This record gives sequence, C-alpha cells and structure tokens, in this order.
Amino acid sequence: MHDFKYISKKDDKVRNAYENLKALITEVQKELRDCYTFQYNPVGSYKRNMITYDTKSNIGFDFDIDIKPNTDAKPKEIKQQFRNALNKHAKNYGFDYPEDSTRVLTIKVKDRKQKRIVYGVDFAFLHDYSDDEENERQEYIRFNKNQGSYTWEEQPYNHYTLQKKIDWIKEKNLWEAALKPYYIEKKNENIDTNLHSRSIFAIAVHEICQKYGYYENESE
Repeated sequence: MHDFKYISKKDDKVRNAYENLKALITEVQKELRDCYTFQYNPVGSYKRNMITYDTKSNIGFDFDIDIKPNTDAKPKEIKQQFRNALNKHAKNYGFDYPEDSTRVLTIKVKDRKQKRIVYGVDFAFLHDYSDDEENERQEYIRFNKNQGSYTWEEQPYNHYTLQKKIDWIKEKNLWEAALKPYYIEKKNENIDTNLHSRSIFAIAVHEICQKYGYYENESE
C-alpha cells in the first residue's frame, strides 16, 4: 500500500524546486532562441494545488509542464532540439538527463545517497488550433518507440470533457469535500505502475461526477 499525502505548492520544498525548474527553462529558452521560441505553463497537480508525495516510497512529487513551440518544424526536430538543450543545462540545476516517453520528456532530481527521487518534471509538447467548425482543438507530439517516429496526434475525447467536469465539481462544492480525498484514496489503492497520476485523476473526476449526478443532465 501507498501513503500519499498532499503537499502545498507554497511549501518551501515545492517553491524552491519550482524556482529551480524555471531557471532551467530560461536556459533552455536561450539555447533554443535561434531554433524556435516557446511558451510554457505548469498544469496538472501544481496548477490545481494537488501535489502529492508518497511517504512510503522513494519517489517525490512531480511537475507537469506544457510546452507550446512557435514553429512549423517537424515534431521530431522540436522534441529533439528541446532534449538537446536539456542535456546541455540539466546537470547544472541538479537534474539527470532527460528520458523520452510516448507523451513527454522527463527529468528528475535524485538524492543518490538516500537512493530516492526528490522530484520529477514531465514536459508535454502541444499545439492549439481551431478546426473547420471553429472548435478549439489541441495536438500533442507522440513518440512511437517501436517505430522511432514522432507525430502530431489529436488529444483524446476525454481531454476536452475533463475541464467541464472539473468546473461542475467546483460549482457543486465537491472539490474539497469529495474529489480531493477520493483522488488520494484512488492513488493509495493503485497497484498498476502503468496508471499515471493524470489518469487516476481523470478516473476520480469521472467517478465523482457519476456519484453526484453529473451524467443525469449532461452528456459525457
């Protein structure tokens, strides 16, 4: 069993870690300015002030950062240039070299003496656009490990419905009373190492909506 707890983004450990991360991102922006510029935004648990850590494991808290490049370059070039910039500067800020996965680049700060991860950062690469009917849409860079290819892929359907459900939960005053404790409960019960926090959060949101009547009057 896990023992996940919330830690405020105002906590010194989190605040100092985020300042360190911002300094690294500034270096990456300088490194890439002749290739492309980009905007970045913290999302997920940091934005929601729902950062967690497991008191029973050697894995710390995480940041999720959305990167929105201003370029028409190919997705492989975008991600690899960003990775090269991280490779050049990450060590100066205490991070290991980046790891490439399907949706994100990940860097981690490790306490090697204690054999634990202090915190990690996931960078997702996104492109916002409007479809033919003027609906706001979003693509992400997907890395296919088997093929070694990088492509722009449309976000799944639940990406577009999640925020609407979150807004409903908050309007019903269920955020603090129901969603937050239920999310921690789901994380502590999870034994699937392939089920990441963002997926557990989406499941918790869906089940709270289901329990309290969201789907009785709304389409999913």
